[in-house]
Amino acid sequence: MDDLLANNDRYSSGFRGGDLSSSPARKLVVLSCMDARIDVHQILGLDVGDAHVIRNAGGSLTEDTTRSLVLSNLMGTETAVVIQHTDCRMRASTEEEFAALVTSKTGMAPPFELGALGELEQTVHDAITEIRESRLLPFSDVRGYVYDVRSGLLREITA
Repeated sequence: MDDLLANNDRYSSGFRGGDLSSSPARKLVVLSCMDARIDVHQILGLDVGDAHVIRNAGGSLTEDTTRSLVLSNLMGTETAVVIQHTDCRMRASTEEEFAALVTSKTGMAPPFELGALGELEQTVHDAITEIRESRLLPFSDVRGYVYDVRSGLLREITA
């Protein structure tokens, strides 16, 4: 933690983002996985202030990410992008297997679903379809992509 705080000291000494708006300059919101190999800003060539970035396990459309998408849209975002990726841990086990792992590690069954994912292209397709069809999410453009963690390339999934 000391190294991280030292990094923050260096960062804050040259900080120039204090006047940025909380509304993204590119009117863009990205829903992506929390996988440590994914740097959404680098992948898309974004700067601080360009986009809202929402991350969770699997880049899944959940009640909480939907809440964030609604609020992002209220703050002016017009384009929503879903990015899921190859070699995602959320596809490596079933919901039951994930629950068993949590139970064995903590001694307690999780009181919620962990969100095991199915086939990659289908889950991206389903997420962008759900966003497009939601009256709560009136984005003018919704796109979905698979990020290849080996090559760094995005592949568009259409719906």
